[in-house]
Amino acid sequence: MSVRTEDSASAAVAPPGTARRALVVGSGFVGSEIARRLVLEGHEVTLCSRGRPALAPESYGARWRALDATDARACAGVAAAVGPRTVVLVHGPSDVTWCEAHPEEAAAAHRAATAHFAALPGLDRVLMISTDNVFDGGRAENVESTPVAPANAYGAAKRAAEELLLSRALSPATALRVSLVYGHEPADGGKWLNFFSSCAHRLARGETVEAPDDQWTTPVLVDDVALVVARLLAHEGDLPPVLHLGGPERVSRAAWAREIARVLDVPADLVKPVPRAAGRYASRPRNTCLSSTLLSAVPGMNAVPLRGVAAAAESLAPLFLRR
Repeated sequence: MSVRTEDSASAAVAPPGTARRALVVGSGFVGSEIARRLVLEGHEVTLCSRGRPALAPESYGARWRALDATDARACAGVAAAVGPRTVVLVHGPSDVTWCEAHPEEAAAAHRAATAHFAALPGLDRVLMISTDNVFDGGRAENVESTPVAPANAYGAAKRAAEELLLSRALSPATALRVSLVYGHEPADGGKWLNFFSSCAHRLARGETVEAPDDQWTTPVLVDDVALVVARLLAHEGDLPPVLHLGGPERVSRAAWAREIARVLDVPADLVKPVPRAAGRYASRPRNTCLSSTLLSAVPGMNAVPLRGVAAAAESLAPLFLRR
């Protein structure tokens, strides 16, 4: 266990009477949904990020604080002010294509933020959201014991953050690797959306979607990810250092896009199957599929119904149809 920094070590964490106070670091698509779920589960939630989230946290009962998570002093200050019992790390650049073009920046951001929050003592739990990209794609299925071999710069950055968290954490810590997360995001010019939303918005407008037919994943709905995180934070016993969370089905992106076209009642031929190497998915591993041999052993996890792509698409479709 390495020596912690003075700023982080001196943070006043968790004053009495704050047993359900949670700090979520990162306010993007996944972080915001985790924060919303934790509020519903009765947590007092503070969401931190450089910029204010598109959806105001106050609208669902959370607070927001500005934070540069690469700044040790700023992280210590937020921890002291909030006094969390649990910390969820959903930080760092997650656009795989951007990370491939900026590997050093991506690695530095993921390592720094992890180091600062791993150094907080006295927490009930630190949970970091990691990725299926820590695997090279050579196997159709990856479980927690599968040897890691990062496929790209994003996977390498997350794997380094995992190692740092698990070697330096001064509180119980777990890295939760998740498969491709999806759900509804509003159309926003210039912002890259999750795969489902990107496809659905374009298909609903009658536009063509190019999707790889040689890249496979086990997609997991963002609502389900948030619920699993809430259950893990509520667990009072020990957790494995690494857990996997994937959806119940292995599917190619092209087949998934055709399912989205079906529920939107648009022509299936709007989906154009292409090779993975032809576009922005070239740096993704062939297989980004996760299975777990450990998650079901955590009490309460068997009661979390992970939705398949067809059921989830049916429930999400009305959000993308023109009124």
